[in-house]
Amino acid sequence: MTDRQDRQDTAPPERYTVVSADCHAGADLLDYRPYLDPRHHEDFDAWAATYVNPFADLQAPEADRNWDSDRRLAELEQDGIVAEVVFPNTVPPFYPSTSLTAAVPTPEEYRLRWAGLQAHNRWMADFCSLAPGRRAGTFQVLLNDVDAAVAEVRRCHAAGLTGGVVLPGVPPGSPVPELYSTAYDPLWAVCAELGVPVNHHGGSAGPVLGEEPAARAVFMVETTWFSHRALWHLVFGGAFRRHPGLRLVLTEQGSGWIPGVLDMLDYYHGRLVGAATRAATAESKFGAGLAEAMGAGPRAVWESNCFVGASFMRAHEVPLRERIGLDKIMWGSDFPHDEGTWPYTTEALRTAYAGLPYHEVAAMVGGNAARVYGFDLPALDALAAKTGPLVSDVAQPLPTPPPGATSPAFAKGGSVRVW
Repeated sequence: MTDRQDRQDTAPPERYTVVSADCHAGADLLDYRPYLDPRHHEDFDAWAATYVNPFADLQAPEADRNWDSDRRLAELEQDGIVAEVVFPNTVPPFYPSTSLTAAVPTPEEYRLRWAGLQAHNRWMADFCSLAPGRRAGTFQVLLNDVDAAVAEVRRCHAAGLTGGVVLPGVPPGSPVPELYSTAYDPLWAVCAELGVPVNHHGGSAGPVLGEEPAARAVFMVETTWFSHRALWHLVFGGAFRRHPGLRLVLTEQGSGWIPGVLDMLDYYHGRLVGAATRAATAESKFGAGLAEAMGAGPRAVWESNCFVGASFMRAHEVPLRERIGLDKIMWGSDFPHDEGTWPYTTEALRTAYAGLPYHEVAAMVGGNAARVYGFDLPALDALAAKTGPLVSDVAQPLPTPPPGATSPAFAKGGSVRVW
């Protein structure tokens, strides 16, 4: 009997073990100061004295969800979540905005921005140490200096940050090479060597568009597409051929787009490598050398190396789960953002997963994330036995969204996006 059959034939537990593969945290602005190299303190004091935070979720009374460990644990447990993968949220030193959405720094900006990210990484290690086994903290790098990024991967891995590296976006026109460049091979190599996941978070790869109403609308339409680019850049760039242990996680970018995009990428792969296979195509002149450089085709790479942080997975995406890969999907609550599922996580799970087999739901809401990020699942099962969502509750369809719920998980009329 296989392990999967054994799980299916055994009576399920009373509660699900939920690991959110997408949460956010960061220090209060002035609390970053002790984590900076003292030579930057004077610059930090001048910067902090004039910085005005524009983000509502970073202002009182809710801001301390980002750094108050006890409050955070209590609120997540009350919502049925026992562990989390922690992405950045607050503004690190010397940044004009949150680091996920900031543009690639210019050479003149790099020195202080890099110091600010390293301060955040040090803070993150301390924050995760306050809840052993329950937080997989991510850490950030910049691509302006690949050797420095490699050294930071080694340092953060040694410091216990098991959430992996947050890959910066590289919008067109950036002052660093595109992600398909072999210039980043040392970074891919160290991540493969140490088993460090490479995370690419939604909203982090688009160009700066401005603040006009049209610009904000265009951002909402295009932001996920720019984030998806990391997938085909690394696939066609051959990163997975040269570093077969490399793992890529695409987080908070939706999940329904994946089957169609893989079909498209496989189509182009087949047409582009036609010359190498003696099947000349109109596109094959663009694919000279591609077959040798990239190795396996896009779908095969997805199946062996890639995962999706399917934050607040929507009901209309769930029927595609087999095509995405049941072992690839990692549900996330996006705590503490407004679009997150707190305090209605059980209701969000009901909306998406009601009626599905227990073993499928258990994998998507916790088991897959535990495997990818190295959580001790039996230890978390013991916690979830007291606080996790009831399996019987999640099995029941949700007739109406909770009053006041703001998460897209509850949005009506959702359809699969083309990207």
